[in-house]
Amino acid sequence: MSKTKVLLTGVTGYIGGSVLTRFLARSDAASFDFRVIVRSPEKAEQLRGFGVTPIVGSHNDESVMVPAASEVDVVIATADCDDLVAAKLTLKGLKKRFEQTKKPPIFINTSGTGVLMDDAKGMYASKTIYNDEDITQIETLPPSQPHRPVDLAIVAADQEGYIKSYLILPSTIYSIARGKLFDAGISHPYSQIIPGLIKLSVHRGQAGMVGEGKNMWPNVDIHDLADLYNTLYDSIINNPSTGHGREGFYFGENGEHSLLDIGKGIGQALSELGKAKSAEPSSFTKDEVAEYFGASGLFSIPVPVSMMGSNARCRANRPKAVGWKPSKTTADMLASIKPEADAAIEAMSKK
Repeated sequence: MSKTKVLLTGVTGYIGGSVLTRFLARSDAASFDFRVIVRSPEKAEQLRGFGVTPIVGSHNDESVMVPAASEVDVVIATADCDDLVAAKLTLKGLKKRFEQTKKPPIFINTSGTGVLMDDAKGMYASKTIYNDEDITQIETLPPSQPHRPVDLAIVAADQEGYIKSYLILPSTIYSIARGKLFDAGISHPYSQIIPGLIKLSVHRGQAGMVGEGKNMWPNVDIHDLADLYNTLYDSIINNPSTGHGREGFYFGENGEHSLLDIGKGIGQALSELGKAKSAEPSSFTKDEVAEYFGASGLFSIPVPVSMMGSNARCRANRPKAVGWKPSKTTADMLASIKPEADAAIEAMSKK
């Protein structure tokens, strides 16, 4: 019996490493031919040891991505969700696959709930809550929203009929990732937002927030999120009615929080560790915003401050309808801050 050929991108990262770890743990893992695109020849050799076929190169290099995508039944993309070049090259390869087999390949792409962001500036909690089963509501999102250009290109390809597309939109992801790829140093075990906020809070001596921190975001544990990819894949294979294309948006969330909640959690953790002058968070100043957001310095977060002050409220109704059963809640997210603070401070001490 032939194996199902699956190409994954972003496996050295936080989400991708978790997704591949989960798929390798399946009881039927031997029925898959896993292929991954990585930049590092060293990590490529390590991945071979896990029964994975590495392709050394970049996912936005046409000579790499198009042939790789043209040879597989499934692509699971977990790298840069705003890389339209990579998305178009993936689609080009998948279209070739369709022309060869006359069967639409599966494209599971990672987007994000940043597509829902507003301009609250941390001053209020929006009353708008997006429902991933409400297609009309999702289609009110303008093309100018973050991640939207990639999402729309993929949905358009589904409408043309040469792929079946499924978009997973993770929210604020938390927890230190576990598993053999992380133990081996292949994949990065930390998220961006909470660890980033912890580091810049240590730098400023106090937890911070945009405005009054009243804006609301959903959250999801990284291991629950990896289960969503696995559950969705099984639903795609076993249930032909699984929503795809316009009906293929799947929010990754299991609870929500205000940015003030995170600020208080970080403030308490740093106060206990003697790294903050107060357990209470304060608003970022104009100078701090310029220093900390959208930059690439030691104490910065690679997202615009407008996103950190925005609302992105939603409910993961579609994932739960296909069988996803996340177990971690907002309480677990807040409890994860202290271990994240310990890890962040230890890492900072080594630099």
